Amino acid sequence: MVLTYTSGWRRSSHCGTAGPSCVEVTVTTDTSRWPHKADAEKLYLMRDSSKPDGPVLAFTPEEWEAFTLGVRDGEFDLP
Repeated sequence: MVLTYTSGWRRSSHCGTAGPSCVEVTVTTDTSRWPHKADAEKLYLMRDSSKPDGPVLAFTPEEWEAFTLGVRDGEFDLP
């Protein structure tokens, strides 16, 4: 399946140029791969840059906002 993206994949600015395991994000309006999120007008997609053909996480705009706020607040920081 080919996904239609509104922009290309963007790599995290914290990754640097030589990071082997980085996060990449893009936005799509094609929700067909995620039928349980078909009502969303767009999805934020995230993947591991070292595995571009691997799993992709899909977030609705509301889920993306909650996730990014959690990241900013340190909710996912390791001890």
